[in-house]
Amino acid sequence: MNKEEQQYKYFAFISYNSHDTSWGKRLQRKLEGYCMPATLCSEHGWERNPIKPVFFAPTDIQPGGLTAELQERLKASRNLIVICSPHSAKSEWVGKEIAFFHSLGRTADIHFFIVDGVPHSGNPDTECFNPVVDTLGLPEILGANIHEKIYRFSWMNRERAYVQLITKLLGVEFDSIWQRHKRLLRQKIVAWTVGIIVVLAALAGVWLKGQPVDVTVSLNETTVHNDNLPPMKDAVVTVELVNETKTDTIHSLDATAVFANVPHKALGKTIRLTVACRDWLPVDTSFILTKNVVVNMSRNPHPYGDVTFRLWSIAKEQGVANTQVTLAGQTATSDAEGYVRMFIPLERQSNHYRVECLLPLESEMLSMPTTESTAVIVK
Repeated sequence: MNKEEQQYKYFAFISYNSHDTSWGKRLQRKLEGYCMPATLCSEHGWERNPIKPVFFAPTDIQPGGLTAELQERLKASRNLIVICSPHSAKSEWVGKEIAFFHSLGRTADIHFFIVDGVPHSGNPDTECFNPVVDTLGLPEILGANIHEKIYRFSWMNRERAYVQLITKLLGVEFDSIWQRHKRLLRQKIVAWTVGIIVVLAALAGVWLKGQPVDVTVSLNETTVHNDNLPPMKDAVVTVELVNETKTDTIHSLDATAVFANVPHKALGKTIRLTVACRDWLPVDTSFILTKNVVVNMSRNPHPYGDVTFRLWSIAKEQGVANTQVTLAGQTATSDAEGYVRMFIPLERQSNHYRVECLLPLESEMLSMPTTESTAVIVK
């Protein structure tokens, strides 16, 4: 600042009506916090925030002697900013502050900031300029008007009015600041947009983590597949979570079980799962829970692989000993009591076998599974 500006305690004094208090506070913050371009600061010898301090009565004035103190504050202010609205146009105090500042011979340093109403409307309900302006014969007033429709968005018009006032206070060209200000506004909009997206994404993540999920369980056969054996049927799947146990039935290898409303917090945690199904080896395992679980299943080789029967002679009413029989390529010899025992590999198993024997049999077909009470009758 130059020496002329340094003699004032305040860069500006805000004159307003109490109905416009919020605008006064907003304008004070805006002016004192405005950061000027470094090039202009270097050129004019300004600080980066040259418009401060700004006097605003609710925050700066002390109780008692308001009239005398206000006059002292006006004398100590480099500029007078009048917040214009139909309320301030009817305010006696606003008029007195304008008149007093004018009496100091500093009319050129009176600036008008229009927040409501219509300039020179002639209608008391809409006029925004205090009548003292005409009474004193002040020069033609334009004023920075937040409602001037230059841009599509009202907030852009407000920002333009702020910059208009700032350039008048500092005595610089409007475009020298406005173009930079618009760039900064665009950058802020981008930053706000990105910030909002990040926040919304975070909130969505938190929300999703609080929502229950559906866990799908499917079964996968790991042993050799044999179409001659009965297919899987009604496998009972049980999932043990922290506070509850869920059970469902999978009716075939191609089907799935869906466990609904599993707490999201259970995902990624170790849980216990069991599967029980006839003719299949039971599963009892612990694993890390995910939304899609595949359980490996192995067919039990014994129900259709362990063959046990007795060669029985009805005529002699006794077992037929030391007789060779063949099933599915496997050969065995009956023991002293006529019992035949053998194991058929899984890939050759079936739910019934053809019994080959040198002795004539009443039936060559043997249905599985078998027990020691199963008999193959010799004619």
